[in-house]
Amino acid sequence: MSAAFYQDEVKFYVAVDCIILGFNNKELNVLLYKRSFEPMKGQWSLMGGFVKSGESVDEAASRVLTDCTGIEHLFMEQIGAYGDVSRDLGERVISVAYYSLVNMNDFSPEILESHNATWTKISELPDLIFDHNQMINDTLSVLKKKAASRPIGFNLLPEQFTLPQLQTLYEAIYQTLLDKRNFRKKLNAMDILEKLDIKDKKSSKRGAFLYKFNEKKYNKWVEQGFDFSL
Repeated sequence: MSAAFYQDEVKFYVAVDCIILGFNNKELNVLLYKRSFEPMKGQWSLMGGFVKSGESVDEAASRVLTDCTGIEHLFMEQIGAYGDVSRDLGERVISVAYYSLVNMNDFSPEILESHNATWTKISELPDLIFDHNQMINDTLSVLKKKAASRPIGFNLLPEQFTLPQLQTLYEAIYQTLLDKRNFRKKLNAMDILEKLDIKDKKSSKRGAFLYKFNEKKYNKWVEQGFDFSL
């Protein structure tokens, strides 16, 4: 019966687009794929899909993330809605964008191959379809603000990491070099890292000690209000 209330309104599509970010070799990467259907077939795109009947927008984004990564219950957060009338060349489509932070080491080559997907450095982004470049730019702006208000690392780094790896992650997010001494002083003051008795010797013979996050202290900082302005 409720359909009668809106029978004179125009119907259009609702989609979700997922900005899936990973960190590798000192750079942020985003997962892209070559579109396999028209319009703009063969051009680079974010991972996405349409919201299905009986499915919330959040559920649609979660489904797309799981399908594209093979990983369930990924962290995700909404960036915003994109509804320019002419944004999609096919039909009138409003898209809700979400970003997710993942450890690239968790991905299997089979998953990437099945979606014709590839990791692309943020610094080397091609022209993407529709407004997908804008979605990524908006995500990076949000991520910079988030990095100042909550610890970043759980979702992007391996469970064990070096301090140089953590610093280069923040440098990739802020797109600037950070003072090593000030960065480590800030970390030490928060006491959210546990130093391990093993070293990573991939980058030098001397090696660098590995660390891991203390999840309890990490979450406490999030609850109390985090300040990591650099």
